[in-house]
Amino acid sequence: MWRISLILLAILALGVGSCTWLLPERFAVNAPIGQMLWGASVDTPDAEVIDQQMAVPEGFELSIWAENVRGARVLRFTPAGDLLVSSPVQNSILLLEADADGDGRSDGQRVLLEDLNHPYGVELRDDFLYVGETGGIARIPFEAGTRPSPGATSGARVSGSLEHIVSNLPAGGNHWTRNLRFGPDGLLYVNVGSSCNVCLEDEPMRRAALLRFRPDGTGEETFASGLRNSVGFDWQPSTGKLFATDNGRDLLGDNFPPCELNHVVLGGFYGFPVANGDRIPDPDFGEGQEERIASSIPPAHPFRAHNAPLGITFVAGEALPDSMQGAAIVALHGSWNRTKKDGYKVVSLHWEENGEISERDFLTGFLNDEEVGGRPADIAQGPDGAIYISDDYAGVIWKARYAK
Repeated sequence: MWRISLILLAILALGVGSCTWLLPERFAVNAPIGQMLWGASVDTPDAEVIDQQMAVPEGFELSIWAENVRGARVLRFTPAGDLLVSSPVQNSILLLEADADGDGRSDGQRVLLEDLNHPYGVELRDDFLYVGETGGIARIPFEAGTRPSPGATSGARVSGSLEHIVSNLPAGGNHWTRNLRFGPDGLLYVNVGSSCNVCLEDEPMRRAALLRFRPDGTGEETFASGLRNSVGFDWQPSTGKLFATDNGRDLLGDNFPPCELNHVVLGGFYGFPVANGDRIPDPDFGEGQEERIASSIPPAHPFRAHNAPLGITFVAGEALPDSMQGAAIVALHGSWNRTKKDGYKVVSLHWEENGEISERDFLTGFLNDEEVGGRPADIAQGPDGAIYISDDYAGVIWKARYAK
């Protein structure tokens, strides 16, 4: 950690926004540093950039559905078609109003909740809005309202006071994001990433783990462990299996270890910090851990090293082509610890008949000749069947619509 801190401070002192350092490969720092340190952003992409640089699969149309959404992260649609967006840099939950006038854009945005503690995950259940803060889980009564008519303001609102139903989650550290989702079992699942790049945690069953609770915050249990930073997770509708993205550790070179997609099961151990990838011993903590490494569950699918997979959502429906039915869409936030940037795109995962998972590009163009114009963070499928993507660097919500 101290090496990373010194490098980043040196970059800041020189006023460099994005840079590759002439250091040994494993210590390379090459990323939008301003965003990493203080949440800086870039301009909204214009029509020329969208037309000439951004690319989606054949048959899809790409547009900006909302802009000036600073620090946009997790996305959740309400029953009325509005979009909830977490903004950790603003310590707020935003509400983007549905496109009632049919112009292809959100009708407006407003702050729904503010003065939160690094909010990330957002979920709706039983007339409550749930928020994952870095040290706990809060909820507040929520009314979705009805879908507004053109020119009318959304009726969505919160009422009463914020109730902190879990207040003792391990907070802060390298991985402070707390995403949350309700599972098919009606329980609330919450990721708690590791406190470090790689280390032995003080609370190994509560950190680098996926926890679950009853809807009222009671009954905490560790669902799975050894997950370094599983920011995104979703259940595959056809099988009920839980899949989660996981960010691999840093400072081992450009191409190792891979980031991961894991099939997460109750009681499963996924390797951190003693193993990386397919049970490869970690150079710092793997020695003498042969039995524990052998018991770890290898990834269901590897992503390229340092691509930083975040949000994942399974998609389906008549608004999508046959090739996308049952696919999972994943946001690759992009690397920082590589000599040449990688990731910075959205991919789709497809489960083949032989059981293998193939990965295809879905939305590219955020990275152009080492210049970063955006960083995808989360995925949501809207009531219209289109794919919505948050971009926390350009501050926009992208919309990819299949035009039959």
